[in-house]
Amino acid sequence: MIDYKLLQALAKVVEEGGFERAARVLYLTQSAISQRVRQLEDSCGQVLLTRTNPPQPTAAGRTLLKHYQQVRMLEDGLALELTATSLDRPQSLSIGINADSLAFWFVAAAAPVLQTMNLLLDLRVADQEQTHRYLRDGEVVGCVSNEPRPMQGCRVDALGGMRYRLLATPEFCRRWFPAGLSKAALEQAPAVIFNRNDHLQQSFVERYFSSEPINFAAHYIPAPEQFLQVIAAGYCYGMVPDWQAGKLLQEGILQEVIPAATLTIELYWHCWNLTTEPLQQLSTQLVSGARRLLEQEKEPLF
Repeated sequence: MIDYKLLQALAKVVEEGGFERAARVLYLTQSAISQRVRQLEDSCGQVLLTRTNPPQPTAAGRTLLKHYQQVRMLEDGLALELTATSLDRPQSLSIGINADSLAFWFVAAAAPVLQTMNLLLDLRVADQEQTHRYLRDGEVVGCVSNEPRPMQGCRVDALGGMRYRLLATPEFCRRWFPAGLSKAALEQAPAVIFNRNDHLQQSFVERYFSSEPINFAAHYIPAPEQFLQVIAAGYCYGMVPDWQAGKLLQEGILQEVIPAATLTIELYWHCWNLTTEPLQQLSTQLVSGARRLLEQEKEPLF
């Protein structure tokens, strides 16, 4: 049998990023938290947590943490059904989401749930290709991903597509692409990419220009607003979603590096297949809100 007090200690160490912070949250001493984690490891017969900074769960630790989160959600859901009232304490839901979705539609879609439920959101921001790993490892209860297939024990709903274009200022294009596009020009011109896990620009260029990989000379700026700012200032070129670039394109501040070429990333909502009210309501609002806002993106820019 699993001692859930020990498992709670493991979960808090991972969530808070250390033994000392976990001890403060649980109103225990740091040595008590360490002892509980060691007791849990002894009972399981294997290491569950790497003593790094911050501590990271092992594969076995991730399995236990996923189980712990699911049990905690089921208990909260049962309490709601038995009492027919809201929980005294707010329930926290960890969500994996890509930065563009967070900047565009997520807050508006989640607003009705946040207004009516005692709910806290713990957002883990990563590329849409990486958020699925958070769900697989049990770090989040739901995620926005570009993966259409559900994992075992999870359900999936299509949200819609986010459309991107490769953009730069007219002056930048005249300076760096005076003779048109070439592999050498694309590699020499400064680009901006969200982070090193972002393959959006590589996929776009390979689709419309060259099947060969491009070694971009790139800035890495993992913030949507600042990402657009450096492009609009003429420092670089990069992939921008239509919802963010529409006005700048219409005013001629930006132009398409490859005219009329777009790349649409289809997004999906994945979550654990649990019948708990907070997760169900959040899922319903996110799916309907995302579909409504992403559908508007299909309208022509001009």
